[in-house]
This record gives sequence, structure tokens and C-alpha cells, in this order.
Amino acid sequence: MSETPVAFTEHDYEDRMVRAARDAADAGLSGLLVTPGPDLVRLCGYRPTALTERLTLLVLVPESEPRLLVPAPQRPDAEAAPGAGALRVSQWRDGQDPYAAAAGLLRPNGHYGVSDATWALHLLGLQEALPLTTYRALSMSLPMLRAVKDDHELARLAAAGAAADAAYEEILAVRFAGRRETDVAGDLARLLLAHGHGQVDFTVVGSGPNGADPHHEAGERIIENGDMVVLDFGGLKDGYGSDTTRTVHVGEPTDEERAVHDIVRRAQQAAFEAVRPGVPCAEIDKAARTVIEDAGYGAYVVQRTGHGIGVTTHEPPYLVAGELRPLVPGMCFSIEPGIYLPGRFGVRIEDIVTCTETGGRRLNSTPHEMAVVS
Repeated sequence: MSETPVAFTEHDYEDRMVRAARDAADAGLSGLLVTPGPDLVRLCGYRPTALTERLTLLVLVPESEPRLLVPAPQRPDAEAAPGAGALRVSQWRDGQDPYAAAAGLLRPNGHYGVSDATWALHLLGLQEALPLTTYRALSMSLPMLRAVKDDHELARLAAAGAAADAAYEEILAVRFAGRRETDVAGDLARLLLAHGHGQVDFTVVGSGPNGADPHHEAGERIIENGDMVVLDFGGLKDGYGSDTTRTVHVGEPTDEERAVHDIVRRAQQAAFEAVRPGVPCAEIDKAARTVIEDAGYGAYVVQRTGHGIGVTTHEPPYLVAGELRPLVPGMCFSIEPGIYLPGRFGVRIEDIVTCTETGGRRLNSTPHEMAVVS
């Protein structure tokens, strides 16, 4: 039985909204316009019960009280959100122009960051109501908006990681040979739910040659004795994500398979050891790639080394060549190097890691050594 997480307080949400508005000002924005989605959930705790064409908009402006504009029928739910005490809720009714209501909360010539998931309908409506305003996607203007987690968020991410670890430990006892990939994927989904996940986002099972495709999910292929099998799975537990990968082998592996797995293991360790505040994200990617390239497998690295995680399982920061943003204490991200040999097999090892003041801390604890399954 998983422990009940510490509830986020009104102060937690207030701090997040104040910090977001301050970051917007630092980025040269007049403020932030946040519509339903992960940004809204993290900033004020409001998740509309029904996503419709009706405008819902959180307005964050530096040195001003946060404002949440909602359709009238949804006002009771909005006022019951855990962060509602740190903002002012207002409403618009059917028959009214919601964009005229929103315009009263904005500067007529402002430059706003807007949630990536905002419907075109709403953005065009705002532009028509305020033709001198300009907008920029949050992924472009404030890509690290959700990147740095507070202590309560870190605790939830750690609990999600521990739950995924427990699922992995149990899957090792499941029969692999003679079953479809989708059968094992179903077992993984069941185990994630049994260990407290409220939502399963993915259960990748890539056996044999399918493991050489980093975007493979799970198919009808029958797993055979002698297969390398990539297991990549995760979802949301108490609103925060898990994502882990281990590569197992059905029966005894060959010397080459052991060697490739060990190269990936060493690459993962090298990337983990490179984590510390101020290091550019690209350097973590480089640390993993260097190990693989030095072993002669550089041509078989076909994806980035990692991605951020939080209220979604994939978000900034991204550990990839060219990403020069530095790591900051509180950032959480995957480290998941891999080698993918087309038509043969693939190996990937992934942990969620958080950057601390002194280095990295893993939020997954299952062994990196290759497990042999039946």
C-alpha cells in the first residue's frame, strides 16, 4: 500500500504563480496566459472536469494578483481547486463574449507567453479582441517553467520511481518466452496500477529486432528464447511521472550481447556522474555518447540521452546536443542512453535523476545489470 503524499498547500501554488510571473518579466513578457493542461495543474491545481470550447484562462502578471477566468458553470470547481485561495476567480456566462472578458485582464499592447496547448480558437479570439497584443508559446519563451521542482514534488517523483521499480522487480518473475509483447506489456500496466499508479502512459516491450527501434511500443511478435527485450514503462502516480527502462534477456545471452549491455551501463553511469549544477544539458548527453563512441558503437546512438519529467512524463529539460541551458538543483530528468543494432537487438538503461546542490540523485534503484528471464 503506497503512502498518501503530502498535499500541496495554497502557499505552494502561490509561490509557483509568483515565480512564474517573475520569470515572465525576466523573459521580457507582460505576463503568462495559461489554459487547461499541465501548466494550469501545476501552477494552481485546477483541472477542469470537462474540457470544452469554453475559454478557461489563468492570467499571471508581475506584481498583480493572479486571475482565473472560467465559464460560469465551472466556477464552483475552480473555487474548490487547492490553489484557488491564492488567486481571484471570475466568470463569463453563455451569451457573453469570453474574449472581451479576458481583454479586461490584459494590457491592450502586451506581449504574453501562452500555453502550448491553447486552442487556436481561443488565441484567435484574444487577437481579435486585442489586435495590438502579441503572443509567444511558453515552450519558446519559458521552456523551463516546470523544470525546477520543490521538495513536495520531488517526494512524489521519488514515490513514482519506487513504484515503477517495484513493478520491474515483479515482472522479472513473469514468463516471457512464447508470449506476445502485448501480453508482457499488459502485465507491466497491471503492475504499475497495483503499485499505486493512477495512469499508465506507456509499456514498451521491444523483443529481439523490435528492440532496435527506440520508438517501438509493443506488438504481436512472439518473444523467443535468446531474445534481448527492452522494457520501458511509466505513468503518473499522485499526479507525477515515472519512466524507467531496463533491458532483460530471455535465457543466457551471448558474449556480444553482454558486451553491448555493459557499454550502455557504463554510458549511463558516466552521464549520471556528470550531473551537477551549472553543467549544460548537452554535456550529460556528451558524457554518455563518448563512452559509446569510444567502444565503436557511435553510429547506433539514434536518440537524445534524456528528457525532463514532472506532471507529464516528457517535458523540458532535454539532454541533447546543442542544449546549453545549465542544470539547476531541483531539475528532474531521465538518463537513458541506448545502442540500437538494426534487425538484431537494442539495449537501453534509464533512470530518473534529480540534480542536487552536490550532484545527481537517482530516483530509481533497481540493478543495472542485465537480468535473465525465462
